[in-house]
Amino acid sequence: MSTSLAKTTTTEKIPTAEPKATVSAAEMGARQREISVSEFFTKNRHLLGFDNPRKALLTCVKEAVDNALDAAEEAGILPDVLVKVEVAPSNGSAPPPASQATRFRVTVTDNGPGIVRQQIPPIFAKLLYGSKFHRLRMSRGQQGIGISAAGMYAQLTTGKPVQIISRTGARAAAHYFEVQIDTKKNEPRIFENKKIDWKPPRGTQVTLEIEGRYQKGRASVDEYLEQVAIANPHVNLVYLTPEGETREYPRTIHELPPQPKEIKPHPYGIEFGILLRMLHDTKSHSLSGFLAGDFSRVSAAVAQEICKTAKLSLNARPRNIHGEDAEALYKAIQATKIMAPPSNCVSPIGEKAILHGLYKQIKGDFYTAVTRPPSVYRGNPFVIEAGLAYGKGPEQAAAAPEAPAAPLAEGEQREDDSELARVIRYANRVPLLYQQSACATFKAVLETAWRNYGIAQSKGALPGGPMVVFVHMASVWVPFTSESKEAIADYDEIRKEIKLGLQECGRRLGMFLRRRERAKSEFRRRNIFELYIEEVVEACARLKGGKLAKEKLKTQLQKIATKRTGGARTDEILGGDGGPEGLPHSIIVTPEGPEGEAPVLPGAEASDGAPAEAPAPKTEKAAPGRRKGKAKAARATKAARSTKTAKRKRR
Repeated sequence: MSTSLAKTTTTEKIPTAEPKATVSAAEMGARQREISVSEFFTKNRHLLGFDNPRKALLTCVKEAVDNALDAAEEAGILPDVLVKVEVAPSNGSAPPPASQATRFRVTVTDNGPGIVRQQIPPIFAKLLYGSKFHRLRMSRGQQGIGISAAGMYAQLTTGKPVQIISRTGARAAAHYFEVQIDTKKNEPRIFENKKIDWKPPRGTQVTLEIEGRYQKGRASVDEYLEQVAIANPHVNLVYLTPEGETREYPRTIHELPPQPKEIKPHPYGIEFGILLRMLHDTKSHSLSGFLAGDFSRVSAAVAQEICKTAKLSLNARPRNIHGEDAEALYKAIQATKIMAPPSNCVSPIGEKAILHGLYKQIKGDFYTAVTRPPSVYRGNPFVIEAGLAYGKGPEQAAAAPEAPAAPLAEGEQREDDSELARVIRYANRVPLLYQQSACATFKAVLETAWRNYGIAQSKGALPGGPMVVFVHMASVWVPFTSESKEAIADYDEIRKEIKLGLQECGRRLGMFLRRRERAKSEFRRRNIFELYIEEVVEACARLKGGKLAKEKLKTQLQKIATKRTGGARTDEILGGDGGPEGLPHSIIVTPEGPEGEAPVLPGAEASDGAPAEAPAPKTEKAAPGRRKGKAKAARATKAARSTKTAKRKRR
């Protein structure tokens, strides 16, 4: 009986109440709304480089300077840029010292072509608005976010609008605007619009009042502007610091870089979805016309080959190609051999200009620069440039004479062994100061075997010693890792080109270091010989009973010692009597001055009052004193060769 009751109890279904929905689908649907791009970046401003006050100040200066340089260069004007960072007073009280201030006013003025009145509000108060996103042409700006994002940050932190003054010509009026972003609509709000008197005949001035922090040192506004001057020696830059100092970076090259040209997309650089969109949007009426007209490096013959591989008609309407036909066309494009895209869309800095910049801003003993041939990643052409500055310069070396090195015990290190090389990174002439470890440039520097070139390097670390490594990537589209444009994505093609450029610089540096070390060794040997020459002369005189011409013997022995220790070549390397033979595009600095393609120092003027240009290499035209040294070296080399020939004949 109990068993049957148990069975009945287990088989009965106990009714359970269904949970009542607290929010209906209709109510959830009513909450859905479109998110403005301005609203998104307002909440995620760290993506744009505004994660802390110190970095925010740098980002605002960077975006304004980049826009100024782009505008002037595109208009064919040598850029003159004034950057003013000042402490902004708050609540009517006296401004605090720059190191303690939390509010700054940033003003950037340029001599560019100016901006037409209708375009001023959307350029400075609308995100994702610009002229550079849709064109394949090298420029500093890419996304149409930078300067409007700086205005958005000012709006969030101080509530102040962006102030803009722009003038397009001496006969045109100067327009003054105060604008902010309507974050819900991503549209500009104009607070003031009027004509004013402004002295410059043309140009643009942008003023932002933001919360920030000013601190000198690495990753600061000061370092950023110094690196801008290195990579842009054609720019005349004046910086008024928050502490009231004026720093000038005068131009040393008085000509603009070559103007890059816009190109069409390369077939290898597009993805399947982009191809479908291009097929739908094209104005061409035939497939062959679409391929030849909307892509670079696709001729009529190449278009015919692609259509033949895809088994599609040359006269097919592009809009009618979809599904399997479109997929066959995409595969045919990838299977067809197409010439690499043209490289006139990028404008590299150039080896001469890199040497100008490094020599002007960094003290050292040896400088070199390399510009690699153009290469391609994902159909986008790019050029990698590398440079090196090594040493502390003759002045610092003279101030701190090198003491004789004492032997080290096992595991012991010298005090200066901890000094690591400094890496300065650029993308389209813009310095990259943050996210160094995430950048392909930094990874390539770590992977380069610097020990092969006489530079100390621990495993997985930067090379040691007083060295600055310069790397620049110029491309129509730089693959940044984020919207803040602080690191280059790690593509295999890009990393390979960077390593090849660094290896060439390393070979030249290794040659310089080996020559210098060999010359020092020979010079030490010569000094040892000269210490004993007096003793040898005196001993020989005693053997001859005092009838020996001491001075003549001493002179002959000194000549032999000089010849055995490298001759005039040792004097040239150590004393600066010769140029950097075998080291193209390099500068060697000695106590007597620079050798090679060395520029005129900043501030120096030509005798006729014209802008100072870089002098010709000293190896081409030497001063009278140098000519004697070179003639002496030539005679010594000739004598050495004749001696070797005579020895061979005796054998």
